[in-house]
Amino acid sequence: MKVYNNLLHKDQFKMIQDNLMSPDFSWYYNQGVNTAKDAVGVFQFTHCFYSNNVIGSNYFSLIKPVMDKINPLSLLRVKANLITKTDNHIEHGYHTDYDNYEKITTGILYVNTNNGYTKFKNKKIVKSEENKYIEFDCGENHTGSSCTDQNVRIAINFNYIK
Repeated sequence: MKVYNNLLHKDQFKMIQDNLMSPDFSWYYNQGVNTAKDAVGVFQFTHCFYSNNVIGSNYFSLIKPVMDKINPLSLLRVKANLITKTDNHIEHGYHTDYDNYEKITTGILYVNTNNGYTKFKNKKIVKSEENKYIEFDCGENHTGSSCTDQNVRIAINFNYIK
């Protein structure tokens, strides 16, 4: 795993953060986080920038500075996730982003600082700190969590081939 603190220049990151945290940004309700069969009350909002070889968002250009940094050979999916505040941390279950994950890299850009985290099966925990980017092999089982100290936890998930 690689961790990049302050991945983007402050102005570039602020543009992403301001847009994703704006009341005018389009978020879409998902009944579950990892699956539609998640526990009652476990849900998230998402915004799909890119999937299945199609740009799915008018905001795709917003993530260009990240794309320039990670320089993927092939992009598979880019999706922002918004998890709302909970009274206690809720972990959403270990998973990999793709079942057939050979040669796929997962990256996560944390949009806001909060006490939520990404935890790996090897027990390593990465805190949600704004403008931090982590990159790891898609085959690593990981889980996200909710936060308890901010209204939302927002992260952008990138899946690509290097």
